Amino acid sequence: FLHFVIASELRNKAMSQKLAAAALCLLAPVAAQQPGSTTPEESPAFGVRHCAAPDDCQVEPSALVLDANWRWVHNVGGYENCYVEGSWNKEFCPDEDTCKQRCAVEGVDAKSYKKNYGVHVEKGEGDDLPEGVKLKFMTEGGNVGSRLYLTDGEDRYKIFHLLNREFTLDVDVSTLACGMNGAVYFIEMDPQGGKGQDFNEAGAKYGTGYCDAQCPNEKFVWNKTQGICCVEMDIWEANSKAAAYTPHPCSTVGPTKCEGIDCGYGDNGERWQGLCDKDGCDMNAFRMGARDFYGPGSNFTVDSTLPMTVVTQFLTEDGTDEGDLVEIRRIYLQGDKVIAHADSKIDGVDGNTVTDEFCSAQKQAFGDFDHHAAKEGLKNMGQALKRGMVLSLSIWDDFSTQMRWLDSTFPADSATDRLGVLRGPCDGSENHPHHVRKHHKDAFVTYSNIRYGAIGSTYDASRRLEAPLHV
Repeated sequence: FLHFVIASELRNKAMSQKLAAAALCLLAPVAAQQPGSTTPEESPAFGVRHCAAPDDCQVEPSALVLDANWRWVHNVGGYENCYVEGSWNKEFCPDEDTCKQRCAVEGVDAKSYKKNYGVHVEKGEGDDLPEGVKLKFMTEGGNVGSRLYLTDGEDRYKIFHLLNREFTLDVDVSTLACGMNGAVYFIEMDPQGGKGQDFNEAGAKYGTGYCDAQCPNEKFVWNKTQGICCVEMDIWEANSKAAAYTPHPCSTVGPTKCEGIDCGYGDNGERWQGLCDKDGCDMNAFRMGARDFYGPGSNFTVDSTLPMTVVTQFLTEDGTDEGDLVEIRRIYLQGDKVIAHADSKIDGVDGNTVTDEFCSAQKQAFGDFDHHAAKEGLKNMGQALKRGMVLSLSIWDDFSTQMRWLDSTFPADSATDRLGVLRGPCDGSENHPHHVRKHHKDAFVTYSNIRYGAIGSTYDASRRLEAPLHV
């Protein structure tokens, strides 16, 4: 999962002006870890369903919290910005540790979640909890994208244990064009968001503690050779042109600090010497040769102009919670159809689900280094699913690669006749954030009806199956 580029500043001098502007701006990487006291945190209430059977699902009260990187960072007890014009304010941040103690990450109230960050929860019936959220790509104030986490209370992220379970949600990516990504994924973050560590007193209530398999160096660290890694399971990375799901195993347990080669930042093969499998083992129908499976219009098996239900099953070798993960299966539901993922059409790569055998065959066919196997593949991924992971919901664009790894030619300079290079139908000319932000300001993604539970419990299997499931 590639990361959001977050950079802007606050300029107004009057306190009231600063508070308004702060909520509208995208912030620099957050080094502040003290909780703010100016604006109350009013995370939107949200409900997910825990299922034992399709007709036996219980609502679990939760909430959605905005990642700390989007929040206003200012001096503790005051209103001065800790980050100004591309650099840290030396008055409060002469060094990293001092900055963490002198700067606060501010709360977001209910009005600002909607107006400033484009987070709109969909109300349930009567007094029921909202079970859907619409994330706007841009807001009038200039905010771009958002990343949210599900919490089970004010101070802890909700932890999902999904080994030998399935996870289901409804999605609408109909307005997401080339270069955009509506992403749903699990990461092995600390349940408290790192609260109580490294001067962090804000914690999950303020969206701190992010980590993923790219080992981002945006987390409270000034040294760009340092980062924080953790196992990542990409459930859904998609726009209206292409979609993928991808496990990223790591040789880590929980969020793990890295430095130098362990972060996998460098060239000359260092990417494949780090703690995490950054490439992952992606299941992308277009990349696997099934180019009429997913896309906009009724000529595709899965029509991305319409809402759809996405089911992801984590199957163990013996069908128990104690077995090793051996398969990750994708099922779609749309209209009256139950649709299995498309079969691979690449010679030597068989199947329509993610298995270790599929992954290794794919890497060999595409000439890619098999870092997935080097990190013990699905067995490792399953151990993280068993330990428990945090759910992230997001919408974003990509300055680093223009999202070509999802929907276009990647690497961009590769010959298009090389197997695996074509990830989607986009030609790359409209992928850059400058184009996306100019032409698709009104884009959005919706996520709703999130359910999890025993295999087969989160959807109605009596609907007509469009393609055979390979068991």
